[in-house]
Amino acid sequence: MRLSLKPFLPRSLFGRAALILIVPTVTIQLIVSIAFIQRHFEGVTRQLVHGVVVDLGLLRQAVEAAPSLEAALAAAQPLARAVELGLELPALAVAEADRRAWGDLTAGAVIAELRGRLPNVVSIDLASVRGTVLLTEDTRFGPMRVSVPRGRVSASNPHQLLVIMLLASVLMTLIAYLFLRNQLRPIKRLAEAAEAFGKGETVPYRPRGALEVRAAGAAFLDMRGRIERAIETRTLMLSGVSHDLRTPITRLRLGLSMLPEDEEVVALLSDVREMERLVDEFLAFVRGDAMEDSVEADPVEIAGRIADNVARSGGHLEWESRLPGPLLLRLRPQAVQRAVENLVGNAQRHGSRVRLTLSATERGLRFVVEDNGPGIPEAQREAAMAPFARLGAARDPNRGGGVGLGLSIAADVARSHGGRLVLGRSEDLGGLRAELMLAR
Repeated sequence: MRLSLKPFLPRSLFGRAALILIVPTVTIQLIVSIAFIQRHFEGVTRQLVHGVVVDLGLLRQAVEAAPSLEAALAAAQPLARAVELGLELPALAVAEADRRAWGDLTAGAVIAELRGRLPNVVSIDLASVRGTVLLTEDTRFGPMRVSVPRGRVSASNPHQLLVIMLLASVLMTLIAYLFLRNQLRPIKRLAEAAEAFGKGETVPYRPRGALEVRAAGAAFLDMRGRIERAIETRTLMLSGVSHDLRTPITRLRLGLSMLPEDEEVVALLSDVREMERLVDEFLAFVRGDAMEDSVEADPVEIAGRIADNVARSGGHLEWESRLPGPLLLRLRPQAVQRAVENLVGNAQRHGSRVRLTLSATERGLRFVVEDNGPGIPEAQREAAMAPFARLGAARDPNRGGGVGLGLSIAADVARSHGGRLVLGRSEDLGGLRAELMLAR
């Protein structure tokens, strides 16, 4: 089984940059500090133990040279006091094995050095009395226990370097955090500006930060400017096109209305109305939602207006709001209403039952339109959202004289709101399920 660390690694650029910067620094500090501590304190321990061994050797010689226990004590005790050692001869309680505290970093080196230099050692106790080494040796008068201050065999502050290393790591981490935050803030602002522009909003942005980030920001501003100029040019063109197309159509309709009403005139009037509808659909597709500003809107009100429009036209729409409570989103309400009405209109043309469901997640808003019609085959769903697409006769979005722009308009509105249009199959009604997702 392969173990992957990917789920445990940070996903943000800030977290990954901090990990790349901090982990090697702390690792190098740990390795260097531990190696230095080991070599430094082992050397200090050897030097200190060598001095203590000399003192212990003098005590042992004085004891072994004495003819009696009283003489041994009389000779050794003044010497022990002179070198600041405690002496007990004979020792009443003798430890059978070496003892050390579990958190004592230098105890192993002390025991090893003492045993290596003193062949008659019985036991070495570093845990019974705090700050004292109790060393027991065999003599001709019984076991002799010597109390040695711990500071004489090892350094008294072995954790000092570790504390300094920890403080240095914390300081470097803080400096790295401030540096990374300052460097990544321009990237975050660029991402926010790009995300807002993708939703149709233009927020103030000025390139800052490193040269590469400034270059990316300048490229984004150039791109945004070109897109805005293209939209403005298209809008100005539409104003002229709308006037140029509607004027002759209006003249045709007025002229036909002045003629005697017969079958040919009625047919021509029907053709004129069809031309007006086609022109309106073309203009709606080209205009999109670029001419509308984003405002705070209630999705429930939008769905209610759509249901009222369907009812006034003689149709029936089942609709339900599954929102947990009142919700206001910044969007283009007319564009969203037009997109959902296109989906509802397509469903009404191909099915006898249409249902609209409104729901929300943490990241988006969903308008779901379902019908009981023939649906669209999975292989043709992507093509159905392309402009002017024509499917088979069973589920042609152009059926009824359309030009295949209903789904394209809905998909374009969804993309301009940071979402997308997803086509599928309705599990309840059996027909098409069109899900218009908008980002929150």
